[in-house]
Amino acid sequence: MEALSLNEFEQGRYLSPKGPIGLMKRVYKYVLPEVRSCLGFWRQDAEGIPDPELRKQALASIETKQFHCEGGGIYAAGNLSMRHILIPLIVAYQTISDYLDNLCDRSTSQDPADFRLLHQSMLDAINPEAELVNYYALRTEQNDGGYLHRLVRKCQEMISLLPGYAAAADEIADLAVLYTDLQVYKHIRPELREAALKEWWEEHGSRAPHLYWNEFAAATGSTLGVFMLFLASCDPKLSKAQTASIRAAYFPHVCGLHIMLDYLIDQDEDRAGGDLNFCNYYDDTDTMLNRIASIVEWARKDVRNLPETSMHRMVIEGLLALYLSDPKVSEQREVRSVSKRLMKGSPLTRLFFFVNSRWIRKHMY
Repeated sequence: MEALSLNEFEQGRYLSPKGPIGLMKRVYKYVLPEVRSCLGFWRQDAEGIPDPELRKQALASIETKQFHCEGGGIYAAGNLSMRHILIPLIVAYQTISDYLDNLCDRSTSQDPADFRLLHQSMLDAINPEAELVNYYALRTEQNDGGYLHRLVRKCQEMISLLPGYAAAADEIADLAVLYTDLQVYKHIRPELREAALKEWWEEHGSRAPHLYWNEFAAATGSTLGVFMLFLASCDPKLSKAQTASIRAAYFPHVCGLHIMLDYLIDQDEDRAGGDLNFCNYYDDTDTMLNRIASIVEWARKDVRNLPETSMHRMVIEGLLALYLSDPKVSEQREVRSVSKRLMKGSPLTRLFFFVNSRWIRKHMY
């Protein structure tokens, strides 16, 4: 990866970008090329997986979910001097997430113990001291040639280089445990999913009592809070109080917005695949729109409490632009209607990101 010059460092260009133009300059110059370089490495690694089913799902997860890593890579733009740590870490962690999601979505198993053991890899990845185990022990497909272990070790290696990680470790683990729980319950037998998720929500929903059960579940499915805490961990003076504030600013509303938008545009695809979709649990389209619009406003309010507020506002507007500019929106009449209403009265920042998202999809894929 290209290192910053001393002059760039002294001018403070390692700090958060000032405004959407500054952010997108960093995205085009540093983030996208370096994320894609990392993904290229993991794609080549995945091609060598001996088991055909594991190889198929690993390659498919990289091919179809590349934008997840690119979106996560935005956080490396918040500290360019540490991007040689942040980008490999974010890409490896998100690649584990996407790979396991594929394995569970298209699983040859519907055993919750299998899903939990697979996702133990995500808990081990954020703990540099964790011993790796056979994460495939409860399923037929076993031989990935060490692919998942290498992803976990890459995360552990990069985390060990973050000077403030000790202060953030507990908050990151909390989000990762919630994420793991969600992945277990949402992938079990279809007739059991809703009841299991609601029972789980009864246990944890007091953390966000104003959210419906499906909205709380969606919030636990985002990795953005973890990525923001990775970025914060670049600060050797980071305190536990600061990490608690960051977690509270991101979870549940920024995280919830992220996943609700993802489900919004995937409704047709999920219906065809028989996959759970949290947007399908509203009584009607108007209720769905009003709830998502409320989550947007709650997210904007939450990030006002963070330093570098403008970057977090750009994340929110960027999420809206990224998802609502997806080609899948135009193919679904109901989603197209919701998208237009969410974009109505859009601030210029969101329009800027909307245009950039369209350009990236057209010219860089």
